[in-house]
Amino acid sequence: MIIIIWSAFNFSLLLYGIDQLKGQMHIVMNARSMKDVLVDTTVPDSIKQKIYFIEKIKKFSIDTIGLKSSKNYTTFFDQKDKPLLWVITASEPFEMKAFEWKFPLLGKVTYKGFFDYDKGKKEEALLKVQGFDTDYGEVSAWSTLGWFHDPILSGMFRRNKGQLAELIIHELTHSTLYLKSNVNLNENLASVCGEQGAIHFLRSTYGIDSKEFDEYIKNKEDYNRFSRHMLIGAHLLDSLYMSMNDSNTIFKQTNKNILIKAIVNSLDTITFHFPLRYKNVFNKQLPNNAYFIDFIRYDAQKDEMKNVLLKKFNGNIKEYINFLSLEKDSM
Repeated sequence: MIIIIWSAFNFSLLLYGIDQLKGQMHIVMNARSMKDVLVDTTVPDSIKQKIYFIEKIKKFSIDTIGLKSSKNYTTFFDQKDKPLLWVITASEPFEMKAFEWKFPLLGKVTYKGFFDYDKGKKEEALLKVQGFDTDYGEVSAWSTLGWFHDPILSGMFRRNKGQLAELIIHELTHSTLYLKSNVNLNENLASVCGEQGAIHFLRSTYGIDSKEFDEYIKNKEDYNRFSRHMLIGAHLLDSLYMSMNDSNTIFKQTNKNILIKAIVNSLDTITFHFPLRYKNVFNKQLPNNAYFIDFIRYDAQKDEMKNVLLKKFNGNIKEYINFLSLEKDSM
């Protein structure tokens, strides 16, 4: 009776959950075991080498970093160059405040994923009609937090070695520690562990003078410069919105657009190792509040958490996660 009553009041959430389960089960049921893939003579050696490389990252993550051992990344799913999952972020138009969805077990979450592109676009359209800023795009990996055995996705292979190490360690961090209704802390923690874990892995595997280490560090420095610029922009926009509380919508939108254009144009003042990567990033469309909130979700606490990790825990990711886990238990 309780389940029937809950379902009646949460029918749309129930349908969404069924769609997500179907999408995830399609991937799980069609993923191949690593042993089968590695002995299959029709699978190119280049793919097998990347699978071996991910196995090496995972082993390092568990044995050296201290992340939780699991059966994640013991299967392989060939997505055949097709996207699998899209995610919506939404925000108030004149407040740096994320729209929140509430899910059982997960609590409040500031993004929503879809295995069906069109269904996600419909939800985005509804949010736009309600006046929210939205950002909708493909994601290349995600964690099911131990509910399923997350497979290696063929799309992961587009990343270089450092980026792939960061991705695997990022997702394994999620399956090691997840704090309900605290998306920003979860994602910032995974970002820090992913980056610092990748640096540790590359240094141990290739050395600090290697091409792999140098390429990762320069790309990461570029991303962090870009991210900090976006975070400063988010802070400036937040201050602008607070100063315009009593203004009309047209005035707010005009000044919002002016400031966003200034934030975008001032990217020219940043020195990047690889400037072409960010040169035309906003040529087609200017960012909105939802775009800036993506950086708050993944990076706003990152520098502070990195300092704690390096100074208080001497870079020991396992001890840092254990510390946060104890804090979680005391809440």
